[in-house]
Amino acid sequence: MKTKFNFFSQLPILTLTLFLCFYAEAQTEWNSLFNGKDLSAWEVKNGTAKYHIANNAIVGTSRTNTPNTFLCTKKMYGDFILELEVMVAPGLNSGIQFRSNSYKDYMNGRVHGYQCELDPSKRAWSGGIYDEGRRGWLYPLTFNKKSGAAFNNGGWNKVRIEAIGNTIKTFYNGVQCANLVDDMTEQGFIALQVHSIRDQSQEGKTIQWKNIKIVTENLDQYRTNNQPHARQVSYLTNTLTQEEERKGWRLLWDGKTTNGWKGSKSEEFPSQGIEIVDGTIHFLKHEKTKGFGTGDIVTKEKFDNFELEVDFMFKKGGNSGVKYFVDALTEGDGRNLGFELQVLDEDHADHAKGVEGNRTLGSLYDLIAAENLSEPNPRNIRANGPNRWNRGRVVVSGGKVQHWINNIKVVEYNRFSQSMKNLIKKSKYAKHHGFGTGSSGRILLQNHRPGDVKFKNIKIREF
Repeated sequence: MKTKFNFFSQLPILTLTLFLCFYAEAQTEWNSLFNGKDLSAWEVKNGTAKYHIANNAIVGTSRTNTPNTFLCTKKMYGDFILELEVMVAPGLNSGIQFRSNSYKDYMNGRVHGYQCELDPSKRAWSGGIYDEGRRGWLYPLTFNKKSGAAFNNGGWNKVRIEAIGNTIKTFYNGVQCANLVDDMTEQGFIALQVHSIRDQSQEGKTIQWKNIKIVTENLDQYRTNNQPHARQVSYLTNTLTQEEERKGWRLLWDGKTTNGWKGSKSEEFPSQGIEIVDGTIHFLKHEKTKGFGTGDIVTKEKFDNFELEVDFMFKKGGNSGVKYFVDALTEGDGRNLGFELQVLDEDHADHAKGVEGNRTLGSLYDLIAAENLSEPNPRNIRANGPNRWNRGRVVVSGGKVQHWINNIKVVEYNRFSQSMKNLIKKSKYAKHHGFGTGSSGRILLQNHRPGDVKFKNIKIREF
C-alpha cells in the first residue's frame, strides 16, 4: 500500500533540519585566534613582559622596567566581531587592542590604535575605548555608570568587540559599554596588552585570555542592537550620525560656509584674518593680519537650554575660548561678554593669573577652576596639549551648567546661585550688572592673541 506524504506532519522535522544546517554553517564562520597549543599566529611588540600558555589560556605576566607589551596577531582585521574571555589580577590594568598598527616611522614602532579597556580599579572603565599612542580616551565610561558595574573583578569576564564600518561597540558580560563612531583607522591587528607597572609589588601578577574567536563574514546577522544606556559618541568631521539626528542634534556650523555666523561687532562675517579650510574655522596668527586680527565670531541665533559640542586645536602659547550667553546682560552693553569655557595653553602668561587656576583650560573663565570631576582619585583633566584636538562640551539646563573636556566633567555650577553671585562680585565681571543672568544668548568663538586656533565639529541640541 502506497503511503501518502503528509507535509504538515513532517514540518517539525524539516524545521529542525534547516535550523541545524543554519547553525552548523553559522558556527563555521567563527574562527579561533588561539589554538590552545602555541603562539605561532602571534608576535610580541614593544615591551619585554612574558606570555605563556597554561590551561588552554594565554597568560601574560607583569614586569617592571618595561613599556607596555603587546602580543599581536600576525593577521590584520578590518570589520569583525571578536569574542574572548579575560581575567586580570586585581591591581593591574590591561586592554585588548584592535585595528592597531606598528610602523617604524611612527614613534619608533609603538603600537597604536583602538583599545578596549580592562580596568579593575575603583574607576571601573572596563569596556571604555582608549586610543593607544594617539588621541587618548575616546570613550571613557563617564556617561555610562551601568557598564562599569558589569565587570567581574578577579574572575573571568566575557568580552565582545564589534567593529563594523565606522561603528565600534564593546560589551562586558552582555552589558554594552561603548558606542563609538570613528573613522580614523579601518584595519589593523588585534593585541593582548600587559600594561607597564611601576609598583614592585605588582610584578609577577598575571592576565589571562581564553576562548578567543572572531567572525569577519555575514556580520549583519551577528551584530547587536544598541542598549539604551550606552550613549553614542561620534568623532566624524562636521557630520551627524542618524542617532544624533534622531536625538535632536544639528550642526551649528556646516563645515563649509559662513552660514549662521557673523562678526561679534558686525552683521557680516569677517573678510580677513580667518579662513574656512579643510573643514575647520581657522583664526590666523595675528602677525599675519593687521592689528588684533578679525575679532570674535558669534552665532546669529540665541540659545537658552542646550548641549553644545565643539572640537578645538591651539598652538603652543595659544589662547581662545568658547563663550555662551553672550549679549545676555540684563543691563548695559553686553556685547562679547558671556560665560566662557577657557581654551588656553599652559605656556600662555594668563595660565598663572586669576585665582587658584580659574583661567586654565576647561575652566569657567575667571570664576571656577577646572578639575577632574569624573574619576574617584584626584587627577588632571586629561586635556590634550597644543597641536592636538580637544573636545569641549557645555551643558545648560535651567541654572545648572556643566563643562566637559574630552568627555571628562571639569566644571559644574548653578548660574543663579548665591555662590555664583559672590564669585562674580570678585571677578573682572563685577562691574557688569546682570552678567550671566539673561534668559538666552549667543555662542561665541574667541579670536584672542596670538591667534592660530582652529575649530570644527560644532554641534548643538536644544532642550
